[in-house]
Amino acid sequence: MAPVQAREQLRGGLGAGEGSTLLEAAGSLNEGLLFGLSLPQLAHGLQAPVLLAHAWEDAGSVEPLLQAKALLGDQLLGVVLNNVEPDQITALRAELSPALQALGLPLYGLLPRSPLLRSVTVGELVQRLRAEMLCCRERKDLLVETLSIGAMNVNSAMEVFRQQRNMAVVTGADRTDIQLAALEASTQCLILTGAGDPLPQLVSRAQELDVPLLKVEHDTLATVAVIEKAFGHVRLHEAVKATYAARMVAEHCDFAALFSRLGLA
Repeated sequence: MAPVQAREQLRGGLGAGEGSTLLEAAGSLNEGLLFGLSLPQLAHGLQAPVLLAHAWEDAGSVEPLLQAKALLGDQLLGVVLNNVEPDQITALRAELSPALQALGLPLYGLLPRSPLLRSVTVGELVQRLRAEMLCCRERKDLLVETLSIGAMNVNSAMEVFRQQRNMAVVTGADRTDIQLAALEASTQCLILTGAGDPLPQLVSRAQELDVPLLKVEHDTLATVAVIEKAFGHVRLHEAVKATYAARMVAEHCDFAALFSRLGLA
């Protein structure tokens, strides 16, 4: 099916019912361009207004928003900025919002950065790492929010562990001192890398504390790379995430202004 026909079929389907339809587009302005299904192509083909969600880093984050404005024109309703550091929200609302408004980019929300929403389950790490679970198989639903690497001496490791919460700790299979220390901290799973088997007392202690123990064949650097790639992809199939995300959006987005702009108020 040609891209134009696909868009027309989609437009016909969306217009068949009553009320408003919310359609999630691709994750970038160019994704789907080859098939005629990029965000600008869909917006123009469907004559649909666009609310853009964009991750905030610093002032340089405004440039992609201006690019989107140039491509979408008046069809761009405005933006919601996410992944904002909580201590920056008040200042950004006071200073950035008027500046964006002057550029034709109404700001409808500032969503704070959330370790919970960026978290991954132990089960997902098992799958991505192709890890062997040595104990606590029933604990695959635990959420991992942070990552620590146990490659230092045990005293330094303890200082790091005390500053983290709900973490996965990656360390060599031969670092029993680090492993035992990690089990006494806020550890959601302990991941052992490289050759060698854990000591029986380590497995026993992990079972006592209900901390999943994972064994992988990769080295530490490769393991960390896989885990870091898993973070940041928000998956809402976990009920706790879905509930939290809905509450956060309700608290931090101006739906009254958005609905008014859409003529739904």
